[in-house]
Amino acid sequence: MTRITSISVLLLLISSAVTAAERPRYNVLLFTADDMHAQSMQTYGSKVADLTPQLDRFAKTAMVFSRAHVNAAICAPSRAVIGTGLYSHRSGAMGFMPARPGTPDIVTTFQKAGYLAGILGKVGHSTPVPGMQWDYAFDQRELGNGRSPTIYYERSKVFLERCKSEDKPFYFMVNSHDPHRPYCNPQKLTRGAEMPSKTYKPEDVEVPGFVPDLPGVRAELAMYQNSTRRLDDTFGKVIQALDESGFADNTLVVFMSDNGIAIPFAKCNAWFHSTHTPMVVRLPGVVKPGTRDDEHFVSGVDLMPTFLELTGVQGPEQLDGRSMLPLLKGESQEGREAVFTQIDKKAGNDAVPMRCVQNGKFGYIYNPFSDGKHWYRNNNEGQTMAAMNEAAKTDPQIARRVHLFRYRVPEEFYALDKDPDCLNNLIDDPQCKAAVAQMRQQLEAWMVQTRDPMLPAFRNRGDRAVVDRQLEETYGKSTAKPKKPGRKKQPRS
Repeated sequence: MTRITSISVLLLLISSAVTAAERPRYNVLLFTADDMHAQSMQTYGSKVADLTPQLDRFAKTAMVFSRAHVNAAICAPSRAVIGTGLYSHRSGAMGFMPARPGTPDIVTTFQKAGYLAGILGKVGHSTPVPGMQWDYAFDQRELGNGRSPTIYYERSKVFLERCKSEDKPFYFMVNSHDPHRPYCNPQKLTRGAEMPSKTYKPEDVEVPGFVPDLPGVRAELAMYQNSTRRLDDTFGKVIQALDESGFADNTLVVFMSDNGIAIPFAKCNAWFHSTHTPMVVRLPGVVKPGTRDDEHFVSGVDLMPTFLELTGVQGPEQLDGRSMLPLLKGESQEGREAVFTQIDKKAGNDAVPMRCVQNGKFGYIYNPFSDGKHWYRNNNEGQTMAAMNEAAKTDPQIARRVHLFRYRVPEEFYALDKDPDCLNNLIDDPQCKAAVAQMRQQLEAWMVQTRDPMLPAFRNRGDRAVVDRQLEETYGKSTAKPKKPGRKKQPRS
């Protein structure tokens, strides 16, 4: 009896070893766009013909998430969420600043498991934890100003060939600098940049509904579309390198943007189009090609736990997101009825905290910095805001939009199913009273759970003195005070 049991155990161990050996060793390729409007893709509703052909073709082989968001609509904190698996205030990376020393990160985690970690572009913004060291890294200047599809292709091939020669799996983060400003002007290309495979004129532009359709807006957005087409070219070349490497069948590929388009009412804010991102995921043999998830909310904080579960790599226990792997397998997942997003500090170290909760119907935003005096601005305004400022002189509706952008109000509430452009603030609408109360409660519960330092401000939002004290305690005295408009040059992002 004992001998039979021993033989059974031995056979079981052998079987387990064979199963482990046969288990696919997955790689991860995360490709990010820089400041891309989700609806620039035809897959997400673009009416511009042939703007993102490579991405739209890729989407037919993958799963498209309709309700995907980033958790912070600014480059560095958005990428820090991805790299740490933690919300901004949980890691300490609440703006253009590092996470707290000792914060676990995705690169070191994969390296300890025997992976090679490579990165192209946005290296500083994608390296939030002091001490993180990539195995292979090339930044903007070495990539044709981050705008050369050819160089991205060549650098990708070298990294993938290294992985093959060393027989190691990889975590590869490829970050295009398109369509970030400066937008592509065919008459004056930045040094090292390539021409996109197609260019656009103002009459070709689809103007987003959250800005007015003005000649100056169209002129700028035509150049944005040029940059978007070049992003699409870059993505296509990186996928070509992956396909040629032989790794495509066992590589999870995720495409997303780090935040919304760099014009007013999008990037560096908490409105719907600030954080709504395209998220397209391909995993041969697991993801059914051409599928779409229109039900579940997913966000950047979910990527690290997803990568870890798929690869079997042991990671930190305390992550704020949840693995999306069940969704990639076509299953349902409870607890994905809403998403939480935030802003803390923007470029220039200016504290403009915002907290937002969104579900499939409504969106609620709390702006503790809004006191009627703080004049909000950022470095993403460009020709679009200039056109709006000029039009506001004679158009009261545009003037009201400009005023809202500059000063905000402490609370905003939008019916996102009817008004995704967030044009009509319903915070004082009696018919929305119950829904507002419910979302306030939901946001507060999240703030408690994640130990958000803005919780005391939120609970005392009717007391300006308490709110100001909390702003100063959290972000510092110099950034807690209102600032006046001026002509000072905006800091670079």
